[in-house]
Amino acid sequence: MTLFSRFSDYIDAALDTLVAKGALSDGLDRSAISVEPPRDPAHGDVATNAAMVLAKPAGMNPRALADLLVTELGALDEVIEASVAGPGFINLRLVDGSWRDELALIHDGGGEYGRSAVGQGRRVNVEYVSANPTGPMHVGHCRGAVVGDALAALLEYSGYAVTREYYVNDAGGQVDVLARSVHLRYREALGEDVGVVPEGLYPGDYLIPVAEKLATEYGDRFVSAPESAWLGLFRAEAVSAMMDMIRADLAKLGIHHDLFSSEAELQAAGKPEAAEKWLRDHDLVYDGVLEAPKGDTPDDWEPVELPLFRSTRFGDDQDRPIKKSDGSWTYFGADLAYHFQKSQDADEMIDIWGADHAGTVKRIKAAVAALTDGKKKFDVKLVQMVRLLKNGEPFKMSKRAGNFVTLADIVDEVGKDAVRFTMLTRKADAQMDFDFAKVVEASRDNPVFYVQYAHARIASLKRRLAEAEVAPAAPNADRLDEYELGLVKLLAQFPRIVEAAASAREPHRVAFYLGDVAAAFHAWWNLGNDRPDARVILANDPELTATRLYLADGIGQVIRNGLHLMGVEALEEMK
Repeated sequence: MTLFSRFSDYIDAALDTLVAKGALSDGLDRSAISVEPPRDPAHGDVATNAAMVLAKPAGMNPRALADLLVTELGALDEVIEASVAGPGFINLRLVDGSWRDELALIHDGGGEYGRSAVGQGRRVNVEYVSANPTGPMHVGHCRGAVVGDALAALLEYSGYAVTREYYVNDAGGQVDVLARSVHLRYREALGEDVGVVPEGLYPGDYLIPVAEKLATEYGDRFVSAPESAWLGLFRAEAVSAMMDMIRADLAKLGIHHDLFSSEAELQAAGKPEAAEKWLRDHDLVYDGVLEAPKGDTPDDWEPVELPLFRSTRFGDDQDRPIKKSDGSWTYFGADLAYHFQKSQDADEMIDIWGADHAGTVKRIKAAVAALTDGKKKFDVKLVQMVRLLKNGEPFKMSKRAGNFVTLADIVDEVGKDAVRFTMLTRKADAQMDFDFAKVVEASRDNPVFYVQYAHARIASLKRRLAEAEVAPAAPNADRLDEYELGLVKLLAQFPRIVEAAASAREPHRVAFYLGDVAAAFHAWWNLGNDRPDARVILANDPELTATRLYLADGIGQVIRNGLHLMGVEALEEMK
């Protein structure tokens, strides 16, 4: 049990004691109690808001409750001092042995240090990427792919049962356009001069291999055939080829989904009809006429009766149609059915969407609330666009796809690790500049380099130790000084950082934390340049050398664990 989780248990036990003494009401909700480092380290090592959270429902003054808790917590062997600050916050100062014990926990835990069971096995479906299967992945998909994958890893590490899902939008006009684009290339593969690809079709060269395969297999059978004879076949072949390409692109980023759900299969199985029936049975869909568009009414607008979902009951600004006037499903109607299906096998659902879909968040949240009677937690995380730069200037790479920069281009240019780490260095809903020059720059201004370099420096210590021929010795954590124990205090925050990042659905928090750990390590390393006695390897003091290596290995372990959650390699050497 890590330090902050242990103190959570201590606080629970102290509250139980107060309840047993009749000093505190029983049955109070403790879920909002936090246990964390104080904002100002001068105030102590551990802080809790327990008295602030519980005072009002208990009908007590916060400071009075804090005083009672301080009496209980101050009696713990690990606590040197317990005090009340402000309106009722509690600060605890711990014995040095607590931090030495935590360093031992880091070593004992290894790759499991920071893992928790806070998710209690709850099933979480994380749907991310879900790009239309009409071409290779492009830069617009890259950030959402990384954010979704890192979030899934975080949740899994925090005790959730995670399903990584990709929704294949293979039913709709865009895949018919794809099939027609392939047919054009198919005729070209058979020797026809098709000229410039017409407006409205997909122009990318990535369709040529699909067309050549069809030409080899079917010859000229479909050159002059009516569209109805080949559209379904060409659509299926093209979507299959595009999904193979998309999987390969994602694999370059180290991303693999557990489940690919087909919109076409969903519709063929009658899932939208089933969702509509359920909603009608619960008076959540009715036949009505939409209000005329605000402002100047288009000449071709006419009132049409449509099946409308009562999304205004759930906070939306108007009810939404689930079908078009021709009887086909609206995007919202199909999406509603898809989420209905997902909810059958999940306790919670998280969608990672591009910021351009912000306008549909409210209605899909309303739909999920309706379809699950509000019993299933559902969240949509919006990811802002990425602007490509090189040395601060807009950068255009080779556009092998025809009209956009591919994800594969970016990974080939700078590497998987630089892409993944950089995409997690800002909140997902904040716009990002991706500068090709900076993400490969060997400087402290480059976060991925700075963190990986810290790990590589730690790995180099073992090689340096062999070269220095220091006598073997066992580490003695009692020899860690105050500065070095401060490093352990920073490492001890890792488990709670992971839990907080998972709870808030914000994987960038891990990247920020690793930046702090790397900075602290580099400062410690550089201290040895100014003070020879502060160096890790001291030929004349084998025990202190072993102790500082023990600390450095603990730092390296936490960096490895954090990088693993981000899908980034912890390098042993930097070339």
